[in-house]
Order: sequence, then structure tokens, then C-alpha cells
Amino acid sequence: MTVDPTMTMRTPDAPAPEAFTDPAAAVARLRDLYDGAVRFLSDNFQAVLGGDMPDGRYRAYYPEVRLTTTTYATADSRLAFGHVVEPGTYATTVTRPDLFANYLEQQISLLLENHGVPVVVGVSETPMPVHFAVANDDDVTVPHGGAMEFPLRDYFDVPDLATTNDDIVNGTGFTYPDGARPLAPFTAQRVDYSLARLSHYTATHAEHFQNHVLFTNYQFYVQEFEAYAREVLADPDSGYTSFVSTGNVEITDPKADFPVPAKMPQMPTYHLKRPGGGGITLVNIGVGPSNAKTATDHIAVLRPHAWLMVGHCAGLRNSQRLGDFVLAHAYLREDAVLDADLPVWVPIPPLAEIQVALESAVADVTKLQGYELKRIMRTGTVATLDNRNWELREHEGPVQRLSQSRAVALDMESATIAANGFRFRVPYGTLLCVSDKPLHGELKLPGMASAFYKTQVAAHLMIGIRAMERLREMPLERIHSRKLRSFEETAFL
Repeated sequence: MTVDPTMTMRTPDAPAPEAFTDPAAAVARLRDLYDGAVRFLSDNFQAVLGGDMPDGRYRAYYPEVRLTTTTYATADSRLAFGHVVEPGTYATTVTRPDLFANYLEQQISLLLENHGVPVVVGVSETPMPVHFAVANDDDVTVPHGGAMEFPLRDYFDVPDLATTNDDIVNGTGFTYPDGARPLAPFTAQRVDYSLARLSHYTATHAEHFQNHVLFTNYQFYVQEFEAYAREVLADPDSGYTSFVSTGNVEITDPKADFPVPAKMPQMPTYHLKRPGGGGITLVNIGVGPSNAKTATDHIAVLRPHAWLMVGHCAGLRNSQRLGDFVLAHAYLREDAVLDADLPVWVPIPPLAEIQVALESAVADVTKLQGYELKRIMRTGTVATLDNRNWELREHEGPVQRLSQSRAVALDMESATIAANGFRFRVPYGTLLCVSDKPLHGELKLPGMASAFYKTQVAAHLMIGIRAMERLREMPLERIHSRKLRSFEETAFL
């Protein structure tokens, strides 16, 4: 971005960088710096909207956390995060420290513990776009290009896609302008971009999202989720405190009604909340790998503890019945949407903690154990395609690949969600319910659902919930497996 060198640059006052050994104090300073930058940009922008002509360029910067160490960490070798890989200088820009306060405090605490040196908090060299500074003020809207008497970018910084990317998580090489290596998987501007997208696609604010996320491609599960939410809200011992629906409508009374939204978002999202984000979020992503990638691209910046796909699939084996479950332990990726970010030759491994939680949840809900459980559940490869009507094509190619891969089920989302979980270091898993068997003459048509199928669908969401409740009880360091980490990783989750 070019700036007229003769234009006066106006920036907010900010304290000099300061070293901290108290994580809570470090986060408090981050909040002060961030809030000051937002106030400065918001106040000056509203003055301009009110008719005041700019008398200079207004610029504020994201705050940052920085660590410099000359020694290797003394961390527990079982820990997949919380330390940098080697001596050097590491940094991350920070946005919304109010939203990420617990996360930041936890990650900074691990750095202090594992490296024995303070972190430095100060102002970064990354400008804050005015769009993101005013994003949380419902009364302020940034006009579109050409709607103002002057080009907005001449006086305020605007989003810069050159610095809003996934270079860190993709491992393609990233350093800050001064040579510091990344301390966290996302830069502040990348996070702000996703927070804005989340609000658009889900019609709920980011602060409502919980640490355990269920994805589905079937509206029936939304109805079941709301019914379960009302049930647990009526139980004072459940630990759940409120339920949030589309449009940020939040209820604590299990009998309260939700207003009918004037317009449904592309991905209706619902949040059953517990203190500390320990509840469950359900996202109806609809159909297709593009939707699955979009949702996970943006939810990933919230650093959830796990996400699971609980949707419908085509059963590929004659021995399967409609309503049977499929627990994915491998994926045939023919979705194509992630090929540029994560090559198809990259294996997507099953995560033991997730697999055990899902299988034990199936056993709990169905009351079947051991060998008997195999009557209604298969563990195997799930194939994900990007063509919903693949059955209409000549079958020799697709069916041969499905057979060679030993796939037992086919859908349009699961491999995408798992692969993006692998890419973003978010624990992932898949439990599907067979809704049709196209290779065996049982197509997804009205009236074909049996009583067994309807019973299993009703139980399916509950299995996902039970699995998440099991994962919630696990220590964080156990869920975030070393399988998800590479040779050189960021210290922050």
C-alpha cells in the first residue's frame, strides 16, 4: 500500500514494549493496546462519516506478543504445544484479546513455564484495517468503494489480502517483516477476516461458539439439538447455561420461544453453552465440500478443541442397512477443494482419542457392546466426492476406485472437514449414518426410510453429543495429539 509521504500520519499514543512474567498482566496489556487502537480508528472514522474532512492519514497497529530465547525448551516431550522449536525470536499479532483472553493466557503461561524468559507485549508493525476496527459496532458501517467523497484507502488502512493468508498453517514459509518467526498459527488480520466471515455465514457472533463443534448436513439434527438443549437447560445439574439460535437470540428458559428469523443464513448455527466455552456448537453446513471448507476455514481461528462430522452418507456395502453407522478411520479425498492447500498424497490419520470417544458413545446410546456393535456400525474408509449425482455417470471409474480404496461409505463433506482439521491442527472425527445404498438399488427417495432408520437418525445426534462430552473431560494436552504437529510448529495451539 502506498502512502503520500507528505501526508501527516496520525496514530494513537501507546506505551513502549514491556516484558511480562505474569500471563494475566500480559493479556491485560494486549487488551489495553487493542482497545486503544480500535477507539482511535472508530472515533476518527465516525468523525469523517459525520462530515469532517480528514486532515491526515489515520493509522493504528495491532498489538503483538514476542518471545526471544537463546536456549531450547525444557518442555515435557509428550506436549504437542506450548514451546518454540529452537532458539530465536518469535512473534504473533493479536486481535480481539477480549474474545481470546483464556486462550492467550493459557498459551503465554506455557511459554513462560517452558522457556523461563518473559514475553514482550507492545505495538506491532501491522496496521489495523478500519473495517475490522469497527466490526463490533453495529451502529457503524463502512461504505462501499465509491460511496464516499474520497478514496477510503487514502486515509485509513483497509484489509490487505497479501497479509491475510494461510502461509503459517500450510507450512509454506512465513516470517514477520523484522525476521521474527510465527508464534501462533494465524495472524491478527487473518483472524479478523474469519470472524467477519463467521458472522456473515452463521448469523451468530464469534463469542457464542463453543470449544466442541458438530457439523451436520441434515436439518433434522437441528431440531434434535434444540430439543436436547431445552431438556438440559431444565436440569440445573447439567452444567449448560444457555442456548443461542440464529440471529444471536439467547435463552436460558427451556420454555422460551425463538422468533422466526426474517432470513436464514447460509449455515445456520446453534450454541449450547457452558462456562469457559465447554459447551457444544452445531453447524448445519448444508451439502458439499465447498461449504465444508468454508465453515472450517473460519471456525479454525477460534481454536476449538475438536470438531466432528455427524451427517448422512451412502452405504457402499450390501451388508449395510439404512440407519447403520460408519466410523471413519481413513478418507478417500476426491473433493478437490483442498488440493492446493493440502496435497492428496498427505495421509489424514485417525486420532485415537476421537475414535474411542465416538465408538464408546455409540455403545452407550445403542446399548450394544463389542462384537454386537458391529451389527449396526462399520469402521472403514469414507470417500468424499464433489459431485452429488455421481451415480449418473458411467460407473467403471468411480466404482473401481471405491472398491480399491475399500471404502464403506460415500459423502460430500467428511474428508474435507477431516483434512482441514489436520491442516489447522484441530482434532477431527467422523460418524455417519447410512441414508441410501445407490450401488444396491436403494436410492435416497421419499418413503424409503424404515422404522430402524428413523430410530437410528434420532440417536445419531445424541451419539455426537455424548462423544463431545467425553472429549470435554479429557486434558487439553491429550486431545491435541502430536499426530497433528509437524517438524516446525508454532508454540500456540
